[in-house]
Amino acid sequence: MHDHWRGRERYTVFDSDYGDGAAVRALFDAWRADPQRPARLHVVALADGLMPGFHRIPQDEAGLSLDLLAAPLDAALAQLSASLDAIRLHRVSAPGAAFARPLARLTALGARLMASGLDEEQRGALQQQGFVFDGDQAVFASRKPRLPLTPTPERRALVIGAGLAGSSAAWRLCARGWQVTLLERHPRPAMEASGNLAGIFMPLLSRDDNIPTRLTRAAYLYALRQWEQLGGVGRAIEGQACGVLQLARDPAHAAVSRALAAENTLPPGFARWLEPGPAEALLGLPAPDGGWLFPQGGWARPGSVCETMLAACGAGLQQRFGVGGVSLERAGEEWIARRKDGAELGRAPTVVLANGAGALQLPQAAALPISLLRGQVSHLDAGQAPALPLVLCREAYLTPAANGIVCAGATYDLDSDPQLRAASHEENLARMRALVSDPQAALDAPLLGRVGFRCVAPDRLPLVGRLPDFASAGSTERLRDVPRHPGLHALLGYASRGLIWAPLAAELLAAQLEGEPLPLEMNLVDALDPARFVLRARRSSRVPLID
Repeated sequence: MHDHWRGRERYTVFDSDYGDGAAVRALFDAWRADPQRPARLHVVALADGLMPGFHRIPQDEAGLSLDLLAAPLDAALAQLSASLDAIRLHRVSAPGAAFARPLARLTALGARLMASGLDEEQRGALQQQGFVFDGDQAVFASRKPRLPLTPTPERRALVIGAGLAGSSAAWRLCARGWQVTLLERHPRPAMEASGNLAGIFMPLLSRDDNIPTRLTRAAYLYALRQWEQLGGVGRAIEGQACGVLQLARDPAHAAVSRALAAENTLPPGFARWLEPGPAEALLGLPAPDGGWLFPQGGWARPGSVCETMLAACGAGLQQRFGVGGVSLERAGEEWIARRKDGAELGRAPTVVLANGAGALQLPQAAALPISLLRGQVSHLDAGQAPALPLVLCREAYLTPAANGIVCAGATYDLDSDPQLRAASHEENLARMRALVSDPQAALDAPLLGRVGFRCVAPDRLPLVGRLPDFASAGSTERLRDVPRHPGLHALLGYASRGLIWAPLAAELLAAQLEGEPLPLEMNLVDALDPARFVLRARRSSRVPLID
């Protein structure tokens, strides 16, 4: 394999059985020892013992990436986006040869296959797809048309917005050797929705493991891994990995949760259902219907996450704060960002819009169906709220005290008032009292807190990827056929989950730009594609009106 990867920019290996990881570790060691190694080595492997889905595992070296796929072979291949240069097929336990076609779809011409334990049907199916065998090894020589490889990009980008979305984008691009100019209208990072004192991080559960649940789980697990690589919550990042207890809303909600827990599909380190007794013993407060404990959850100050990510960017990052509103114009193969007075702020072939609803001020993004939701958080003196061992939530949330302050919130208001107001404060306090079962809690709490505005899409999912050209869409019916603005990309619509959405969304976008294996299943990638709203608009326009 080593002679096969030499002289390449990137090289991707697929392994049908990660096992104990020894083979992958040996491959990584061989890459480190080879002076003629490819700049980037990607390993994608099937693995047991993980929650369902794709798992990107951060590596210490920027040139290495590892994706572990917890799915059957044929299903994993059907959802994978990658160009495979080498394949190891062994311990293929699934009967039949359904994996052969999706494997061939992903395989680059001239790729090498090493196989063991294949039966005649499986071997024959691979031969029909273009694999030419010599013993237990094969070379892929299909004559079928191949999708063109993503060319090596010119690694220069403008990132607009220095909140969680923009800071994550700068970090993941700089990690790949990009030169990034970060433009922020405020005088420092994280001054809008990312400026709250505390954001909570926790997964989402559902009986049917739907798309929002799967996406949120993938983002949550990836964020935990990436934060640990940055130094960890409670250390490099201000916050506490203290756990989150999400109380059941009522007996009916508790019954649904209990049924989900009885299926025994959730590892206890990820989520654990607590009946009222154990929940109350943990919390020290009433929990009449029980709740879900997320032991790895907690809270973090979003601004400290931004600061830590930006510090990790190194010399590849240029930061420009206080630039005010920004306009974009296309000049040849580049975008030029200008201040309102026309002064040039930077130029690059790639632009990432990570400025929330501010993106709507740009003509290229004005048609995106994103909106703002006002959120007011109340700040309480630590003595005005119960002392909590973890984050407590239901319809609202309450954090443990930090620096003498407890955060309670947040409201969901449909207006644009940036000022603190008494009605929203009282709403937060009423929900907090219901949460802790104490009608007397914080009765005289003064009006203190913060107002932020969440950027929200109609389906409450982020917008990650190339920006669609709505005006040129015509009668487009498929995502891949939607026309796009060249070099213009979105990281928008994180709603109230920006803390965990930001790292994975930025990693996904960086992988798309580089032509790397994507860290999510393709149906989840499609669920985040900003062009989904082009197709939905067309479908809605075809619905007949009924008088």
